Amino acid sequence: MAKKTITILMVIIIILLLIFSLFKIFKVQDIILKYIYPTKYSEYVEKYSEENGLDKYLVYAMIKAESNFDPEVKSSSDARGLMQLMEETAVERSNIIENESVEAYDLYDPETNIKLGTSYLAYLIELYDGNIVLAVTAYNAGLGNVEEWIKEGIIKKDGSDIENIPYKETSNYVRKILNNYQMYLEIYNSEQ
Repeated sequence: MAKKTITILMVIIIILLLIFSLFKIFKVQDIILKYIYPTKYSEYVEKYSEENGLDKYLVYAMIKAESNFDPEVKSSSDARGLMQLMEETAVERSNIIENESVEAYDLYDPETNIKLGTSYLAYLIELYDGNIVLAVTAYNAGLGNVEEWIKEGIIKKDGSDIENIPYKETSNYVRKILNNYQMYLEIYNSEQ
């Protein structure tokens, strides 16, 4: 009976070692992480990130947080598409970069949405002297709110105190973007 138990334990150990080896060989963890943090719409993300001087992984992080890569999403505040743009913001950016009109339904088109969203994000990053935290905060809460919070001393101009953002949704949003961004960098930068 003892020999049979030892033999069964040895077989179980060998099977577990084989499974562990297969996980390592096929990099299952990487496959799972890439499934959770995809790089969908890469042709548009890479093109417009480069055109706007943005890190494409920041853009992927924002799309993941905003729409989870669903181009048909519409928020309760009427933001639309992959990067959840408001129609007014999209019209403003379109007039600046293309001098073409854009309608609300155009924001469901992945290329249009990413083109305008990256343009707006780049504008905010430039406005805040490269400060991604403040730019992302303004992207979510609105430029006027962020300016008011800085003016009133609620948040610092360097963005180092995101815990003081008065809107809980925006505070959580900024943390989510920063976490997503870090994950994208860890997953995909290791390949280069």
